Amino acid sequence: MLTEIPTTRPETPLLDEIDSPADLRELETGQLEALADELRAYLLYCVGKTGGHLGAGLGVVELTIALHYIFDTPNDRLVWDVGHQAYPHKILTGRRESMQTIRQAGGLAAFPARAESEYDTFGVGHSSTATSAALGMMVGRRMNGKSHKIVAVVGDGAMTAGMAFEAMNHAAHLEEDILIILNDNNMSISHNVGGLSNYFGRLWASKSYNFFRAGSRKVLARAPKALRAADQTEKYMKGMLSPGTVFDQLGFNYMGIINGHSLPQLLEVLANIKDLKGPQLLHIVTQKGKGYSESESDPFGLHAIGKVAPLAEAKKVPGGKAAGAPAYSQVFGQWLCETGRRDEKLVAITPAMGQGSGMVEFSREFPDRFHDVAIAEQHALTFAAGLACEGLKPVVAIYSTFLQRAYDQFIHDISLQNLDVLFAIDRAGLVGEDGPTHAGSFDLTYLRCVPNILVMAPSDEEETRLLLCTGYEHTGPAAVRYPRGKGPGAAISGDWKSVPIGKAVLRRRGGTVAILAFGSMVAPALEAAQEFDATVYDMRFVKPIDEDAIRTAADSHDLLVTVEENAIMGGAGAAVGEVLLHYGYQLPVLQLGLPDRFLEHGKPADMLRDVGLDARGISASISTRLKAEKTSRRAV
Repeated sequence: MLTEIPTTRPETPLLDEIDSPADLRELETGQLEALADELRAYLLYCVGKTGGHLGAGLGVVELTIALHYIFDTPNDRLVWDVGHQAYPHKILTGRRESMQTIRQAGGLAAFPARAESEYDTFGVGHSSTATSAALGMMVGRRMNGKSHKIVAVVGDGAMTAGMAFEAMNHAAHLEEDILIILNDNNMSISHNVGGLSNYFGRLWASKSYNFFRAGSRKVLARAPKALRAADQTEKYMKGMLSPGTVFDQLGFNYMGIINGHSLPQLLEVLANIKDLKGPQLLHIVTQKGKGYSESESDPFGLHAIGKVAPLAEAKKVPGGKAAGAPAYSQVFGQWLCETGRRDEKLVAITPAMGQGSGMVEFSREFPDRFHDVAIAEQHALTFAAGLACEGLKPVVAIYSTFLQRAYDQFIHDISLQNLDVLFAIDRAGLVGEDGPTHAGSFDLTYLRCVPNILVMAPSDEEETRLLLCTGYEHTGPAAVRYPRGKGPGAAISGDWKSVPIGKAVLRRRGGTVAILAFGSMVAPALEAAQEFDATVYDMRFVKPIDEDAIRTAADSHDLLVTVEENAIMGGAGAAVGEVLLHYGYQLPVLQLGLPDRFLEHGKPADMLRDVGLDARGISASISTRLKAEKTSRRAV
């Protein structure tokens, strides 16, 4: 048991010899326990250097070793769900010495990525995709006349999403030879892990049992009533001794529960079941954070960590944003509690993002009005719609990237019916080290095109509070989108106050250039404006957009500049352009925002700089455009 994260590279003689799973398969089975210890220590060391997801990876060390030892990867396909647990997989598949670059610009991705390695069979970052992807691979394998194995590793949390069960239902219909390994690391499905259940789990996964099972089914196929009786008897046996009945009813051959930290058991079971026909589900139980005492005692708090900085580095005062300022999620969390005290009709909902969204205090103070619906974004929105139908005021806290998963429910169940739901959209814009799977790059685009929605983008902490109040008082769907981390450090009044809907704020009056800035881009726009003596509007509202402010700016300036931390295509700048086109304006407009490509991981400040969305980049873009306009006028 490791009690602290190593700050120097641990001795790993076995691991150092493994540059691919083929090297792993050269080891004797008796060496694998020592390899697991080395892998766990090295994983801790690497994550301590870089930060990243810790607990899930520690929990699947033995499973990862066993999978690559028994299956012929990369010919056989391993499909990891979400990817939080894939660090050991990366280490064993030729990326050991690159692990200290993970989540850094130009380094390894935070999650499996197809472009990074042939062992990463499916790119992930969002939950509950593995079974669907693996099933598609199975059908593709059959159509291509191949015979490699395909295994999906799915966590118990991912099983809370409907997509996982949709895929399992389809798999049973197709009767493909798919193996799903259910990694139960939160005890959310089963608590009966003991000698008897472990014994029966190994029995159901044994070659002799499955040989007898397959043979008897062939014989009984001639007598349908006898076959149905045998099936029911088997299901009742499993139901009494394990939680596998639901999977059996879906058409899977359920096997479990297996100790996921016992390499001998994992090796035996996987070897026995790898050639079984039809849909198979192996249920294993692991401990999140296994092998590191701090993570074992706090698996949720240490799901992911920042890098363990040297003492001198830790003492540095961070620059840029105010060190003492609260994070946007904290601003929301405080507002939520205060509003909950004001209005007993407020109901807070989140799809497994309560802690990250700042809802812990509310959940403790108002447990009857707090609903964490697990990884079920679609259900979260329609659940909120049902509450709104009964006259309550649902507040849905959700990350921008995960709201994408419930777009139909947003349109069909909420906006179409003009229901009174407030969305607090966290992690809008770039999120940094987690990369494009988690970036909130598109919400302004996909929200503003839907009728009935009120879309707001606050520029600082106080504006976040004001716009949350405004959205709450509004009758109908409303969204407030704000970035990850801290803002510029604006003082928060604490008063309940709303603002006029659809009205921008003139922050700076200047000369011939007007910058119309949205949300997080107001601060760098104000800084850039000093170079050109530019006018700056904090637009506040993306929908309804302030047409009067746009027309006033167009009437009195030679160049309009829109700036947003969202995709340029269809975003807030496009909304400004639509207004100008509608009223027949013909003046230059420079639209700045996220380019039309997925931006890889890095530090958020560096990423914004690289796409020209810091103060210097905004200034440079304006300067270039002014020069181009001057040249164009000369040519005329």
